[in-house]
Amino acid sequence: MVLFMFEYIDSLSALNTNSPLLEKLQKIHAMLQVRFDSISRIAVALYDPKTDLLKTYLHSSGEDKPLNHYQALLHETPSLMDIVTTGKPRVVNDLSIFAEGEREHTRRIAAQGYGSSYTLPMYMNGSLFGFVFFDSYQKNVLNEEALHFLDVIGHLVSLLVMNEIAAVRTLVSTVQAARDMANLRDQETGAHIDRMSHFSRIIARELAPTYGFNDEFIEHVFLFSPLHDIGKIGIPDSILLKTGILTDAEFEIMKSHTLKGREIVDTILKGFALDGFEHIDMLRNIAEFHHETLDGKGYPHGLRGDAIPIEARIIAVADVFDALTSRRPYKPAWSNEQAFQNLLSLADIKLDRQCIEALLNNRAEVEVIQEKFKEDVFA
Repeated sequence: MVLFMFEYIDSLSALNTNSPLLEKLQKIHAMLQVRFDSISRIAVALYDPKTDLLKTYLHSSGEDKPLNHYQALLHETPSLMDIVTTGKPRVVNDLSIFAEGEREHTRRIAAQGYGSSYTLPMYMNGSLFGFVFFDSYQKNVLNEEALHFLDVIGHLVSLLVMNEIAAVRTLVSTVQAARDMANLRDQETGAHIDRMSHFSRIIARELAPTYGFNDEFIEHVFLFSPLHDIGKIGIPDSILLKTGILTDAEFEIMKSHTLKGREIVDTILKGFALDGFEHIDMLRNIAEFHHETLDGKGYPHGLRGDAIPIEARIIAVADVFDALTSRRPYKPAWSNEQAFQNLLSLADIKLDRQCIEALLNNRAEVEVIQEKFKEDVFA
């Protein structure tokens, strides 16, 4: 009688490691294809209830990228709204029924040549979190046996994604609560954080083809951008909330918020056991380097040009633009046109020109965000 077996290999052992989420998704897909080789793609889209945006996040389809860097308003996507309304997944065994569809995502999926699809909603605590998509190039392959298996895989993928994103969101929320208790809301409101985070995402998405950013990278720029000034928690209120011009000595203390930010981030990451998360160095870079300038006259290290991480250059432009277009105790709000002209005057000197132009190229989206996240005049 054999009592122990050590030769057996766990096909999903990678899920127990610090492997990147994309790699875990690819392992799950490979395991799925052993049983159902007709499933060609697993994809995940995340939902942002504040803006009603559905955003592509992960996919396991290799070079097939029908919906890279794609976003859409959920309420303008009837087929997915039906899933949300009914609370039930959707099975389509012949995608040709959408051949005449007018939505961009419908056209892209049709152009890729997929024949059938299964869409499973993701919920966290009863609230919509996003969707998991299974696509096949073959028609009529989604029978009862396959669907039963896809349900299990779909919920596994949901748990993996929600675990990682929820951990980051919890970290961000915890830090923001600490900022509020530190009385930082006087100058940097929640609306400012929302706006500059969405501006950062616009810039990252626009630069994706140039820098090769995937959707996961873009989403983490959005998730981490609210923590860029976390180091200001360690700055005395007498300096932080001063409405007049800072003395040289006071400015030196203010500049230290970048290094304090890096220290706080390292402490928080250790406490949340997030050191092994992919893209976590992005958070460190944002906190430490967002005041570096292309001419080497920024702080804390005087980095020049491309030595400044791209995520820090993105956040710098988003933050400055929102500061210029927001009313502060020491200045009125500038118009968007004035702000863009000011940014352009700093291009290639202080700020990254590509980041500035990325925001400029999306003025309509910028205005939607400004309208959506107005300042509360009673705050």
